[in-house]
Order: sequence, then structure tokens, then C-alpha cells
Amino acid sequence: MNQDASYFFCGIGGSGMLPLALIVQAQGGRIEGSDRALDQGRTPEKFDWLRAHGVTLHPQDGSGVTRAAQTVIATGAVEDTVPDIGAARRVGATIKTRPELLSELFNAAPTSIGVAGTSGKSTITGMIAWILHQTGRDPTVMNGAVMKNFADADHPFASALIGGSDLFVSEVDESDGSIARYDPTVAVVSNISLDHKSMEELRDLFGGFVQRAAKAVLNLDNPETAALAQDLAPGKAITFALGEEAADLSAHDLQPQPTGMRFRLIEGWSEFDVTLNVPGAHNVANALAALGAVKALGVSTGEAVKALESFAGIRRRMEVVGAVNAVTVIDDFAHNPDKIAATLKTLHAFDGRLLILFQPHGFGPLKRMRREFIDGFVGLMREDDVLLMPEPVYYGGTTDRSVGSAAIAEGVRAAGRQAEALPDRAACGDRIVEMARPGDRVLVMGARDDTLSSFAADLLERLGAR
Repeated sequence: MNQDASYFFCGIGGSGMLPLALIVQAQGGRIEGSDRALDQGRTPEKFDWLRAHGVTLHPQDGSGVTRAAQTVIATGAVEDTVPDIGAARRVGATIKTRPELLSELFNAAPTSIGVAGTSGKSTITGMIAWILHQTGRDPTVMNGAVMKNFADADHPFASALIGGSDLFVSEVDESDGSIARYDPTVAVVSNISLDHKSMEELRDLFGGFVQRAAKAVLNLDNPETAALAQDLAPGKAITFALGEEAADLSAHDLQPQPTGMRFRLIEGWSEFDVTLNVPGAHNVANALAALGAVKALGVSTGEAVKALESFAGIRRRMEVVGAVNAVTVIDDFAHNPDKIAATLKTLHAFDGRLLILFQPHGFGPLKRMRREFIDGFVGLMREDDVLLMPEPVYYGGTTDRSVGSAAIAEGVRAAGRQAEALPDRAACGDRIVEMARPGDRVLVMGARDDTLSSFAADLLERLGAR
């Protein structure tokens, strides 16, 4: 990267933009940016931190984009209605999307690991980051969520790890099709299921990603991912599975612990006892994916297993906010049927009723996956569990709002489980405070809304004050 290159990040406070800006800065770029949240006075501490770390901030009115030498970075959608983009066009500045810039940095690294799949990406990326860091490999890592191992007072936004420029690890997204831009040394695919695109499109995108890699780490427990392994040259795939001896890495004798998992790892003729401090069978699968990825780079499995024991998890991935009066509040990013299923299964390994607040992240997914959402909740909720749903997050526009939370709650009730749709999140919070009793777990679930974490913290406070 040109040492004097000047970058302007439009929406610099976003969970995908901020870590990318820090990586570009570490590689010598000059960073400026704007954010609607800054203009509205939201999360001021985040912007104070950025200023203290050498980032120049501007109002999001186009005034910060003044010269052709700037490269303006936008989120996926480059819309002329955003003043910074309009200003960039006027002064002749280069405009790039976030995936364009990230894939350029990724592809420039001599060795790269791309982590893809419908679910598990952030956790697998965090596990790989921690193993490589602990074994002295000095990776640069781009994650979509905060990695608790790297978060401290000086690094509150640890969704990136700044390391050397010769090893780059990144979460790779298929939902916007940008996975097609990445040429990884090692391609990891955790699972493939319907989320944002049709199955045909997903097969093409993931298939291309795996073909372009030197090594592919694939999950035999997922039929779609297992099918990718069939098409590869012998020796190119490293496979993993739960209880499947035919896989290169397989997990056996899974023992759920209150805050983690224990299992036996079989790799060829070798066996290892593994302890994880993150709960659930899905995290065992995530660990196998991470172990496969570092194995492809020559890290010994013994060293990797030892590092994994101190992996602290990812913020908002089944994160215990606290417990008060024998009621536990858990904050979780689950937002599609697969992720919700993984969370509910993990929590039901232990006793206690679940009071589930699920805030959908849009009307579109509810309409597209109405049946899957209903069947998922019905299949995994127990009789005394209660589902509470506010209306989906809606930022205006022409979205089809014909299927809302009421349709999901109605379907769940029709199948004999307890579900209520309420007008907004505040009403759901009041209902939870009213209902909660000792032994309950309160689960706050949803994506694309940073305020869910503060909502969960407020709930804990209210439950303690009753």
C-alpha cells in the first residue's frame, strides 16, 4: 500500500468499517471518515477513541471529501444520495466498496485464510486468530465481531487484529456475493444453508471460492459442504465432522459443561482431549474448522488444541450479560433459523425456562423464511418457554411489510407453544420483567442493531431492582 494513501471511510463507526480502517492505517494509510451516528451524537466514546488514534472525523455532509487523491470507502451500496459519495464524484475521487478494499488487502497477502459459511464465521475466525497469535504467527485478522481475547481498555473494538502483512485471516461474506472476489490460500466453509440467496447461487459462490484455494477445510456434517469435497482433487480437502471417523478431524464423546464443552479429537492415529470455554456442539464444529485451517498452514494440532483452551469467545455470541435473583440474561446474535437452532439446543442442554426475545433484522427474511422460523421455534422450544417478538427493524424505504412478527408468533402458537408479538421492544422488556422467575434464562436475540446489548444490560438492571 502507498504509504501516503489517503482513505475516507463513509460510516467509519460501523462494525465492518472500523476494523478495516484500523488495518489500512496500520499499513500506512491516512484515515478520515464520517458517520451518521457521530452527527446524531450516538456512541460518542467510540468516536473519541478514533480521534485519539489519529483518525480525522467529519460531518456526513460531503465536506470531508475534497480532493481526487482520496479513496472513498462505502458500505456495499454506493448511493449518490449519500453526500460523501456525491462529493467524491464531483472531485473525481476513487470510490470503492468495503468488500472491494478488504478483498484487495486479503489477496495482496502471500498467505491468507478465508472463512465462509452461513453460520459460525466470526467464531471460527476468532479461534484461528487466537491459535495463530498464541503460536507466534503474527496474523492480521478481519472479523465481523469483537474477539474477547483481544479486547481491552486500549482496544475496545477488537474485531480486527493488527499483525504482519504476510498472513491475513478474514471472515468472507456470501450474502452480498463479494465472496467471489477472494482468492484464499486456505478456504474454510463451515456450512451452507438458505439465508440471503438461492441454493443455486450459493453453490456457485462457495464452489468457486473452494476451487480457487490451495487447500479447503470442509464440514462433512453439512450435505452441501460435503458435496464440495467430492469435486476437489485428492489431498486438497481437510474434512471435519462430529462423530464421523472418515473425516480428517472428528470429535467424539461430547460432554456439555455449564460454560463450555469437552470432547475427544481424533486425527488419523492421534487422539487429543479438548476443553473449550465456549458452549454447544456447534462450537465443537467451529473448533474443528479452526483446527483444520491452522493444520493447512503447518501448525501442530497439539499446539492448536492447547491454544483453543484459552479462547474466550466472541462478543454477542451466547454472551452471558449477568445473573441476578437467579435469572440469567444472555445476549446473542442469532437471527436466522440455523443460528437460532444452535443457540436453543445449547441452552436446553441445561435446566431452566427460556424467555426469548427475538428481534428480526428485517421484514424480508421473515417473508422468505416464515415456515423455517416457525418450525424452528416449535421444534426447539419447550412447553414452558415463551417467545416474545417486537416488529422487525425497519429503517424506512419500500420493503414489503406483509409478513411481520405477528405471523411468526401466530404460527408458533398454533403448534402449541407460547409466543406473543408486541408492538415494540420496550413492551417486550416490560413483559419479561413481569414474567421472569428464579431459574429462568432470558435470551435477547437479533442482529444488525448495536442497541440490543444495552437493552440486555438494562433488562438485567431492571430484574435486579424488582
